[in-house]
Amino acid sequence: MTDDELGALVADLRTYATDHQSVECKASRGGTPQRLWQTLSAFANTRGGGVLILGVAEDASFETVGVDDVRRVTQDVASLCDSMEPPIRALIRPHKFEEKPVIVAEVPETTVTQKPCYYKGAGLANGAFIRVADGDRRLTPYEVHVMLSSRGQPREDCEAVEGTSTRDLHEELTQRFIKRLRELRPPYRNQDDAHLLRTMGVTAERDGATVLTLGGLLALGSEPQRWFPELGLTFVAYPGENIGELGPRGERFSDEARVGGPVPLMIEPIIKVLQRNMKRRSVVHGLGRENQWEYPLTAIREALVNALVHRDLSALARGTPVQVQLFGDRLTIVNPGGLHGPVSVEELGETGISSSRNAVLMRILEDTPVPGEDYLVCENRGSGIGAMLVALRDAGMSPPLFHDSVAIFRITFPNHTLFDQGTLSWLASIGGDSLTDSQRVGLALLRNGQELSNEVFRKFNALDSRQATRELKALVDRGLVESHSSGRWTTYHLSMGPGRFAQRVLPWGQGVAVTPEKGPEAVARLLERRGTLSRAELADLLGAPDSTVRYWLKKLIAAGRVRRTTEKARAPGVRYGLTPGEFVLVTHRGRAVAEGAGLLIGQPHDPRAYPASPVRVPEGTADEVLAEERDEG
Repeated sequence: MTDDELGALVADLRTYATDHQSVECKASRGGTPQRLWQTLSAFANTRGGGVLILGVAEDASFETVGVDDVRRVTQDVASLCDSMEPPIRALIRPHKFEEKPVIVAEVPETTVTQKPCYYKGAGLANGAFIRVADGDRRLTPYEVHVMLSSRGQPREDCEAVEGTSTRDLHEELTQRFIKRLRELRPPYRNQDDAHLLRTMGVTAERDGATVLTLGGLLALGSEPQRWFPELGLTFVAYPGENIGELGPRGERFSDEARVGGPVPLMIEPIIKVLQRNMKRRSVVHGLGRENQWEYPLTAIREALVNALVHRDLSALARGTPVQVQLFGDRLTIVNPGGLHGPVSVEELGETGISSSRNAVLMRILEDTPVPGEDYLVCENRGSGIGAMLVALRDAGMSPPLFHDSVAIFRITFPNHTLFDQGTLSWLASIGGDSLTDSQRVGLALLRNGQELSNEVFRKFNALDSRQATRELKALVDRGLVESHSSGRWTTYHLSMGPGRFAQRVLPWGQGVAVTPEKGPEAVARLLERRGTLSRAELADLLGAPDSTVRYWLKKLIAAGRVRRTTEKARAPGVRYGLTPGEFVLVTHRGRAVAEGAGLLIGQPHDPRAYPASPVRVPEGTADEVLAEERDEG
């Protein structure tokens, strides 16, 4: 890491007032921090590794405090790296930063075949950690098990299921499977059914009897849940946007269902359950109008197949079904067991990128036609995510969000269109007509609150890496987006310039600049307009991380400008509002647009009499703002 990269990294941490998943700062007052091995283990077990900075104090707003004994602390960190299993080969280097010595340790990710990395002095059970947000969390026994199983090819789907026989196979599925193999695979044409099923891993020998394997039972069994009740699908539709929110009649959920059977027969029933809970929306194509489901069915099918085929089948996970959850603002599909093997979230959707946790199950389903259809259950070519992205792009929706946390893998489909009327108006206001279609898509994604990287931009727009880099650079050159480097990754955000960042914040839609430096003022403006708001509501409206909004609220409360509705900050239902007498003045061309401190709308603003920092509205929007103010009284 260069001095310039270190400076950019610390500046980013100060902007958002928090560490994050790939960076940890510690003051190192009085020497090497205690239990530093927890952070080393966490970075080594987390995708991409991380950067440890000693001599910068997180608890003092990331002030550079320096390291007193650079040589001794450097040796301590190196010794700790050697005390890990496997040993960590970190790049440890002192820097002179803001005239003070600091130490930077770049911790690489441990290879899949060696995870989990743990501190030998604490043992595997207590010495293995993982990075979650800005903290280090001890791995659970199940997470340790998942990492250990990823060192090789899991064999749970080859396991013989006692008490089963070929009589427990689904007749139609099995015959179509055998027919396809004999037609398309020459080596199987002359094999009898029993030999073919054993060769493909559908059956196995156990104590002289022929039984089904777990993979064979799940793929072709007539009733797999007879032996494994939870190896199915559950569906819950929630009335709000979070679990626990009650509906208008006090209901906790508006619909629920449980679907069983073999994998090929589980997809369509859950699709039908979703359809009775989804709405349709009209999309204009040329001169016509087409009714579409809220979520493209092709994308849902691919996500369901991925979850069922790649879920963890180990004994510790057999009590957990694949879960489908429908909220007011999103659809999520969750399966036990994170990504298997060397595949990362960033690589999902790449052509040919695939790693099968359940190789036997996958092999069977590759040759199993969907009943009543002319296509197969899955292809195992890494094409499922690509098909999902194409379906969402064609529907004008955002790409899915992937979350991989070792113990679970979750796909989230946001319920919004990329190009609603507000986004189209905003694109027109910043010269969107002169942009490429993919650039417009990238800006729309950012405006809707999604983090944008080169990989996301490239895959969702079906571009090669060089073209994606050129188009993103053009957006940076035009001042529409800014690039931020965080360790080894670069992300893109809407420019902090006026009229660019967080344009959906205030009710009149656009033109108010919300930068991290002006974040507290943005919070105050929202509270003035909306009354009381929760921290989650503020984060959503501002498009800022929850930890950043928490920091801004802390500053406003300390200054006496904002109050909590409860005495304790962590009390359930806590909300925030302005203290009596607080006001925010919004001006346009030197005149007050929003009323405050005795000013009338339209009255000239005298900054000497009213020193509150004015927030200016772009020309051409004053009439709309004034009309809205009058309508609201």
